[in-house]
Amino acid sequence: MTNGASRTRKQVRSAPEINSRQLRAVLAIAEYRSFIAAAAHLETSQPALTMTIKKLEEALGLSLFLRTTRQVTVTAAGREFVAMAERVSNDLKLSMRSLRELAEQQRGQVIVASLPPLPMSRVIAEYGRRFPGIEIQLREGSQEDVKDDVRSGLADFGVGYLGGDLPESHVSESLGIEELGVVLRKDHPLARKRQIEFATLKDVAMVSFRAGSTVRHLIDAAATAAGFALRHVVVVNLPFTLMNLVIGGVGVAIVPVRPWPRGLYSDLVFRPLVRPRLSCEIGIIRLRDRELSRAAAGMLALTRERLPSDRPR
Repeated sequence: MTNGASRTRKQVRSAPEINSRQLRAVLAIAEYRSFIAAAAHLETSQPALTMTIKKLEEALGLSLFLRTTRQVTVTAAGREFVAMAERVSNDLKLSMRSLRELAEQQRGQVIVASLPPLPMSRVIAEYGRRFPGIEIQLREGSQEDVKDDVRSGLADFGVGYLGGDLPESHVSESLGIEELGVVLRKDHPLARKRQIEFATLKDVAMVSFRAGSTVRHLIDAAATAAGFALRHVVVVNLPFTLMNLVIGGVGVAIVPVRPWPRGLYSDLVFRPLVRPRLSCEIGIIRLRDRELSRAAAGMLALTRERLPSDRPR
């Protein structure tokens, strides 16, 4: 072993051990310039604080403070030590904060409100693999259900149709555009067409979402502009109920084309709706002033990243 290496080991062994209590004591005295005030701040006794500094100075072999009956003065060595103590204390606070934030994202609960057709299950599955300790609740319902869950604070955020005026308390951000199309049975006469003009639906039995929903508002407005009214023979709240009624031959439906799993409904076909083409915007809805937990913020970030990639271009 070289002499240099030997000296290095001796220096490491002789380095004084300094704990966080000593660092806090030095910083408090440097701030208040009084052992009495510093002891009160640290909620300890003056003799105990004096002993802490004495042991630290003995370990360092340096005087950090000059005491008189009137005041406490920081020495040159003390100023260097105070600067080092501040750096160490700040680094420790940042490290502890990072550990707490990591722990918060490893556990907790996230509640998301979403329309049933949207592929939130894929996002949730991926997030669950990353953070298995977090409980996730997916509240599926109509557009109004999504808005109500966000408005009441029950859901951390919602994913649904955008459009209309949101209250000042809400913010939204777009994830993309969904084209509307016609879903119908393979044996329906209109199934032979490669695309369906809106006017051909004038006398066709329709299975539709309830009045006031985003899709219903779009198609009723288009029908009014064309000079006729659609035949809504059955009105439903939930998308999967709508699809089952179409399978049962009750009528055809106008829905966002992309969200529906193509292999799930083998007896149905989807046809583009034209003249006019109709579409609705999908996005995130949340309360403006609500601060999300680390877990909810992580889910929101993954939703922003993944859902647009599932949208047709």
